Amino acid sequence: MNKPPVKLHVNDISLSFGGIKALQHVDFKVHEGEIFAVIGPNGAGKTSLINSINGFYHPQQGAIIYEGQNISKLPAYKRAQLGISRTFQNIALYTNMTALDNLMAARHLHMKGNMLTGALYWGAAKKEEIEHRQRVEEIIDFLEMEHVRKTVVGNLSYGLRKRVELGRALALEPTMLLLDEPMAGMNVEEKEDMARFILDIHERQNMTIMLIEHDIGLVMDISHRIVALDFGMKIAEGTPEQISNDDAVIKAYLGQEH
Repeated sequence: MNKPPVKLHVNDISLSFGGIKALQHVDFKVHEGEIFAVIGPNGAGKTSLINSINGFYHPQQGAIIYEGQNISKLPAYKRAQLGISRTFQNIALYTNMTALDNLMAARHLHMKGNMLTGALYWGAAKKEEIEHRQRVEEIIDFLEMEHVRKTVVGNLSYGLRKRVELGRALALEPTMLLLDEPMAGMNVEEKEDMARFILDIHERQNMTIMLIEHDIGLVMDISHRIVALDFGMKIAEGTPEQISNDDAVIKAYLGQEH
């Protein structure tokens, strides 16, 4: 059986901050429609890797290739326009706005109207607003947030804020989702809900998903392939079974007793 096409190629990237080497010659490929996980202990370079992919950081060496295009020098908003969307380890929402308004704010990349047509709110501008709102309402229904759609985000529980952030990432209509610890700080029930949503997104949209997650059991359950980092270097790559039996991963991350 032929492999799906390569969606993302992280091609031998290195990233340094002064004397700190955050990433060292990291190289891997993510294929179309797979759930690809990045694991490693704290300080391994996981978030630096995500930040390099979506354009917050620019590695000094190597290249980020997305759908065959070298995007290494593109700013973050250009990468979002190409279909790369992300969530954050530390929630980054508009806390004084409602859940609905947070998702609508993410639709700006798809809005064609200008300031004048938006202010007048007639014709094409009105039609466009209705279409964007319809798309946002579909996401709210999908993520089971109808009961909090008009609630100010700052008043929501941590788990629901994480769900709003996932909804905002989906509102960009991505072709690839980058999820930075989507279940951090959640209780068991909230984690189960988030895992279900991630699997549903993947199944319904054949979405390519790359996630960082510390819950190793969950990673093993939902991922197709995994790359393990330690001290900014790739130490292993493979299926969940291969990773769980890899000596370097066991030593660095899973614990010597395994």
